[in-house]
Parts: sequence; C-alpha cells; structure tokens
Amino acid sequence: MKQLTNKWLELIIVLSAPLLSVIDVFIINVAIPSIKKGVHATNAQLQLVIAGYLLGYAAFLITGGRAGDHFGRKKVFFWGMFFFTVTSCLCGLSMTAFQLNLTRFFQGLSASFMVPQTIAFIQILFTDTKERAKAFGLFGITLGVAAVIGQVLGGYLSDTHWVIEGWRLVFFINLPIGMVTLWTTHTYVSETQKHQSTAFDYTGIVILTVALFCLIYPLIQGREAGWPVWSIGLIVLSFGIFVFFIYNQKYKLVHNKNPLIDVRLFQIKDFNIGLMAVLFHFMLHTAYLLLSAVYLQNGIGVSALQCGLYFVAPGILFVVSSIVASKMIIRFGKRVLQTGVGILALAFYLQLEFWKPGMSAWLIIGLTGVWGLGNGLVLPSLLNIALKNVPTHYAGAAAGVYSTFQQTASALGISILGGIFFYFSKDGWQAAYHAGLLGLLVCVALVGLMLYLLPDTIGQSQSENPSSSNTNPLAISKPKDQFISAD
Repeated sequence: MKQLTNKWLELIIVLSAPLLSVIDVFIINVAIPSIKKGVHATNAQLQLVIAGYLLGYAAFLITGGRAGDHFGRKKVFFWGMFFFTVTSCLCGLSMTAFQLNLTRFFQGLSASFMVPQTIAFIQILFTDTKERAKAFGLFGITLGVAAVIGQVLGGYLSDTHWVIEGWRLVFFINLPIGMVTLWTTHTYVSETQKHQSTAFDYTGIVILTVALFCLIYPLIQGREAGWPVWSIGLIVLSFGIFVFFIYNQKYKLVHNKNPLIDVRLFQIKDFNIGLMAVLFHFMLHTAYLLLSAVYLQNGIGVSALQCGLYFVAPGILFVVSSIVASKMIIRFGKRVLQTGVGILALAFYLQLEFWKPGMSAWLIIGLTGVWGLGNGLVLPSLLNIALKNVPTHYAGAAAGVYSTFQQTASALGISILGGIFFYFSKDGWQAAYHAGLLGLLVCVALVGLMLYLLPDTIGQSQSENPSSSNTNPLAISKPKDQFISAD
C-alpha cells in the first residue's frame, strides 16, 4: 500500500477548508448593501445571513470532529467540501431572505464537517513541537488572510455585474475552488485510522443545537422587535439548556455512553483559559470586519469595491506580523500575543478618535493597517495555546470543541456587537460605530486578561510542561492514529 509522505502538501490541501469557510463569513460583510436590495431583507435578516451560517457551523462542529474519528478524516473532509460547494451554489440562487438564510445555515453545517478535520490532521501529521507550531501558525494565518480576502472579494464581486447580480457571485466563486479541492483531496490526501467503535451522541447534538439557537436567534431578532418577552425567555432558556447539556454529557461519560463532548477536556486549566481568549478575540475579530465594512459604505460613503480594497493593506501587515510572531513566539512566549493585544487596543482607540466622514483614504489605510499588525500577533497563535496540552488521541474531540467556541464567538460578535452597532444607527452611523468600538475595546481587555492568566509555556514541548504530567485527566495511554494508504 502506497503511503504519501509529503505532509506539508496534505496540509496545504486541507487548509482549503478553513480558507473557504472563513471567506464565506467575511465575503458577506462588504456585499451586505447589495444583498439587502437583492432579497429585500431587513437589518435583522442581514445579521442572520452571517449569524445563521455561524449557527449551523457552531452547532455541528463537535459532531464533525467525531465524524472524522468514526468514518475517517479524509472521507468526512471530502464530503463536507462537496456539500459546502453545493450549498454555496444554492445560496447564490436564493430569491428571498428566508431562502438565503436557510441555505446559509446548511452551508455552515457543511463547513462544520470539513474544518475540524484540518485541525485533527495537523495534530496527527505534526508530532514535533516546532513543526506543529508552524502548522498551527499556517492555520491561523489562513484564518486571518481568509477574512481579508473575503472583504476584498466581497467588494469586487458586489460591484461586478455580468449575466447575474454581482452579490450572487460571492457564493458562486466557491464552485471552481471546491471542485479543485475535491480532486486534490481524492488524489493526494491519505486516510487516517478510524475509530468505528465510537458511537454518535444524537441526543447531545440536538440539545446543543437547540441551546445555540435559543441564544443566537433572539439576540438578533429581539433587538429589531423591541425585545419582546419571547426573546428574553429564549435567552434565559438557552442557559438552562446549556446546563442540562453539560449534565447530560457527564452522565453519559460516567456510564460509558460516548458523549458528544468528553467533559474531561475542561479539567485542563490551560485549555479553558485558551478557549476564553478565543471566545473574546473572535467576537471582536468578526464584529470589527462587519462594523467597519458597513460604516465605510454607509457612514463614509465609499463604494463596495473601494471598501474591499481598504483591507488589502491590513491583510499584508497581518501576514507579515504573523510570520514575525511565529519566529518570536518560541523565545518570548505569550508576550508576543500581549503586544498584539496592546496594538489592537491602540487601533480601536485611534479609530474612535479620528474615523469620521471626510477623512482621507490614507488615514483609513493607516488605522486599518494598525489593526492588521496587531491581529497578526494574536490570532495565529490562539489555536496552539488552546490545544497545547491536549493528548493526540483526543484530536478530533478537542478540535470540535475549539472550533465550536470559535464559531460561536463569531456568531455572538455579530449578534451582540453587531446588535449594538445597528441599535445606535438610529442616531447616525458615526454614533453607531463609536458604540461598536467601545464594545470591541471591552473584548480586547478581556483577551488581555485571559493571556495574563495563562501560564507562559508556549515554547515548551508537552513533555516539559508540568500540566502535561500524569495528573492530566486526559493522559490515558491510547494508540496514536496511523496513516494508511489512500489507495
């Protein structure tokens, strides 16, 4: 049986999943005004175009991670990419806001099965500490670059009118990319060992999905409806369902019934702190790109294409600072991320002071560039922090939990910070953007707090880290995944 040894080639191929999935979050931002006209949507329906995708994404990510363990990560990655491509085309064919939001939900659901395989592949392919740090760095760079590519493509395609409306092209662009990825996956990616003894926790999937829906939907629709009783009731209910979900998972773990989440993961202190840093950072990351795109077009009056081009400079600076951070992180540890957090706080403060109608293009580029510089020092390393001390055998489960936090955070950023922004838009776009920036500064402060609480062990191998000793509740002897031939 032939075995593929070029793990870096495999990494490049599977990175197409986070690339496309993140592009499809942010490509919508600049296209929002065009989509609003195209499907006659309200502001709340527009938020759901983004948040609905993230809801489908977050609700099934843990399931997607477990599916890779059960059926094989290559197989699940392939079919996740296939259905993501199909649902992308269905989004482009939508005629109403309801159709678009429904197909966006299923597009997010498809993404939830392909993205966790990328994280699991990294943990299995790269066992050397330095190589894994580089691989996770590439994953983080992909997330940041994809966000900027999404903004630029959204602006370009929204202003492009061929046979069909320009905003529809933001979805159809996934068709050629998806087809190429499917072919390269079939040809070059090796399958991993399957754990078919693991059963699916169907009731856990349902409980988690209902809990996320009860939290995200009223946060978006409740604001536009004036916070009726049903919206407050659903939010309160969601917390009760989350508590019941954790109890349900603990019960199944004790009785060997294969829970959706192995709650022992949350006994790793660094994992918990890392997840909270991820939560607040992705809230501000996703919300900032939406708020700035809408403000630049509605408040400053730039075109969709110009708006997209303004994110080229921060994208370049993001890549540069990410590369620098990957080299500095081993020597300076979490201080690199803390520096990035300080730069992000400075960027938002300067925008609070200087962003206003009539400002020069160079000021826009400069201040968004400062944001890109700071973000590059933080975002790529968050994944490595969160999964630092998770044993390889739990790669799929941990990848699902991490990605669920990431996408839930993005949905909450759109729902909460986006909701604040649209609420204050009644007082003018300037007031709305200022309110949004204040919310972003709060999130930056919370990320800084989580990093302060996190032990500075980034440069150590797992064997050198005290928290990876036998006291680790997950340090159970398990056979490592082995690659088998794709043939």
